[in-house]
Amino acid sequence: QVQLVESGGGLVQAGDSLRLSCAASSQRTFSMGWFRQAPGKEREFVAAISIGGSSTYVADSVKGRFTISRDNAKNTVYLQMNSLKPEDTAVYYCAAKNTFVVPTVSYGYDYWGQGTQVTVSS
Repeated sequence: QVQLVESGGGLVQAGDSLRLSCAASSQRTFSMGWFRQAPGKEREFVAAISIGGSSTYVADSVKGRFTISRDNAKNTVYLQMNSLKPEDTAVYYCAAKNTFVVPTVSYGYDYWGQGTQVTVSS
């Protein structure tokens, strides 16, 4: 069992940056992922990272703009979002799975945070 709490969302203008954080009660043995869900759309994969942080995966839609990282000493995973676009507007969710194989689909994760809202104005 692990509890996840996201933070760092907000209202920004196009081209700005945000860094989301996900604090976990324990993530040393969990692969972690970020997903997002816009109104009227399905939840979509954004990025994921392996337990040790050596492997990362990023969706094509955000590649080159978003970076996932983790600090296991702080039990925290981050999503650095640069050059934000209005289409990045969504609720962003952190997810965890006790596995060495990093899932890139939502059904691959067992634990979810409550989400944090990111709104990008044009």
